[in-house]
Amino acid sequence: MPKSPNQKLKLFCILDMLKRKTDYNHCITMEEILEELQNKYQILAERKSIYDDISSLRDFGYDIIKVKRKVTGYTLAHRRFQLAELKLLVDAVQASKFITQKKSNSLIQKLASLTSKYEAKELEREIHVKNRIKTMNESIYYNVDDLHRAINNNRQISFLYKKWNINKELKVKKNGKKYLASPWKLIWDDENYYLIAYDEDKGGIKHYRVDKMTKIEMLDDERLGKSHFKFYNTAEYSKKIFGMFGGELEKVQIKFPNELIGPIIDRFGKDIIVSRTNNNYFNIKLDIVVSNQFFGWLTGLGPDIKIIKPASIARKYKNYLEALLTNYK
Repeated sequence: MPKSPNQKLKLFCILDMLKRKTDYNHCITMEEILEELQNKYQILAERKSIYDDISSLRDFGYDIIKVKRKVTGYTLAHRRFQLAELKLLVDAVQASKFITQKKSNSLIQKLASLTSKYEAKELEREIHVKNRIKTMNESIYYNVDDLHRAINNNRQISFLYKKWNINKELKVKKNGKKYLASPWKLIWDDENYYLIAYDEDKGGIKHYRVDKMTKIEMLDDERLGKSHFKFYNTAEYSKKIFGMFGGELEKVQIKFPNELIGPIIDRFGKDIIVSRTNNNYFNIKLDIVVSNQFFGWLTGLGPDIKIIKPASIARKYKNYLEALLTNYK
């Protein structure tokens, strides 16, 4: 049989068919391979050459097996991602509010290409997440890339920072004056990306919502604040801060009712030291960045909670609660 112009592509075409058309429940027959090669790729082939190609793909590491069901055919038995793993990734993309709807759809299509056309239909699902609001900022992906580049190159950055106004418009802060910062970490908190950076003017660590940053520019100056991040642990830091709002780090002792041990472990992990006070309550000591967001979290856990130490933080919490009540007097 004379060779066709696309003969060198035959091996890749067969692999593409196996990826698109086969899975645990579906196989492709020799007749279907030959027919698609001829009709779609204008490649004429003999059965023996297909056997040789499948053998070569196996030698390269592809788990191609011959199955005998209603028909005899071939299937790609193992893939880099299992269907259950792809479903988890699709769910995460759908649920992430920092990813725009347009980008979500694009990412899901790419994930669907990693399995067969039959299993891809099972990825056409939508996860409904309470209070999820998708971001409208398409540039967040470029922002994340720019920030990683600055971190990897040990460089400071400048950028504009935006905030919402009463007209529901994102407007730049500081009258358009650029911020200067030394980027050190990126953290994902409450489904938003935040930059953790050192601010020389403030002499400390600052947080910035990545989707509200724009016109990021990497500078020639090396980063500052290395000593602040020498023993920095992102996971531990995220436990101490609420809503990415800044404040003073304090060691706080709090009394909780026993039924709240679940939410406390969910928030701070199993390594916390729990001290029983009686049969109904327990105490824990936490390193916490004290802010109104922390007080709001405490309030949401109910009335049976009490800050034991320090007295100064207990007074601040009392003042916080009294300020809330003034609107209802």
